[in-house]
Amino acid sequence: MLPYTSLQEAETAIGRSLTAAETLWFNYTANKSDYIIYCHNILFLFLIFTLVPLFYIFIELVFRDYIAAYKIQPKVNFSLYDNFKCYFDVMRMFILVVGPLQLVSYPSIRMIGVRTSLPLPSLTEIISQLVVYFLIEDYTNYWIHRLLHCKWGYEKIHKIHHEYTAPIGFAAPYAHWVEVLILGIPSFLGPAIVPGHMITFWLWIGLRQIEAIETHSGYDFPWTFTKYIPFYGGADYHDYHHYVGGQSQSNFASVFTYCDYIYGTDKGYRYQKRLLQQLKDSKQNGGSPDIKSD
Repeated sequence: MLPYTSLQEAETAIGRSLTAAETLWFNYTANKSDYIIYCHNILFLFLIFTLVPLFYIFIELVFRDYIAAYKIQPKVNFSLYDNFKCYFDVMRMFILVVGPLQLVSYPSIRMIGVRTSLPLPSLTEIISQLVVYFLIEDYTNYWIHRLLHCKWGYEKIHKIHHEYTAPIGFAAPYAHWVEVLILGIPSFLGPAIVPGHMITFWLWIGLRQIEAIETHSGYDFPWTFTKYIPFYGGADYHDYHHYVGGQSQSNFASVFTYCDYIYGTDKGYRYQKRLLQQLKDSKQNGGSPDIKSD
């Protein structure tokens, strides 16, 4: 809860007039406890898990012929029933695990210093912290993901997420409850190391889940702005990991590609892409492909 009783008191405390955004924040949060503000995460996650995958279902239904060329595994199609069965499985996990975890995790957020106070962070501060959060999460998620692909980790935990060898948007958070808890650690590390404002925290959690849904969408659209992010993996990159399935020792990274490149776990993917390109070129030229492995 903000320690001010009026806008004038807030302006006096920070030594300047409030911006329009800060005025909105004051009016909305002045009489709400920090715990209630933090618990907005539950609503945001519910809306993201529900609405973002629906976008992909909508364009698949309405623009099927136009977007067919961008479907990564064109031979695999899921019905509306399949999609919503996955959604209800995810919602069951949301109600039993994700929601309660959000309700009880506030003390850790308070401990690391995520604030709700004025002034609001600048755009530069928000962006720089989000970059740090993505890099930290990506690196730690890479190693946890590799660990989950050991024989015991895969058979006991991670196999559930790989039930979708051709992923769909709703399947992004579809996983064993233990995996949901474990993969919460990388998401928490960034804000723990570089704590910021609650708005930044909300953006981080929201953007990370939207990114996960995109990489599980099953479509590799050329017009997405993520194509312009350096070292970004994307849907095609992660789709290969699901396509190979339990035997996959490739493309473990959650967001970027640099970890897989540095540690040599993208060789299968790069070989496949090179092979497909050579087959395409040979078909156009009427020759036979010259296949070379790494």
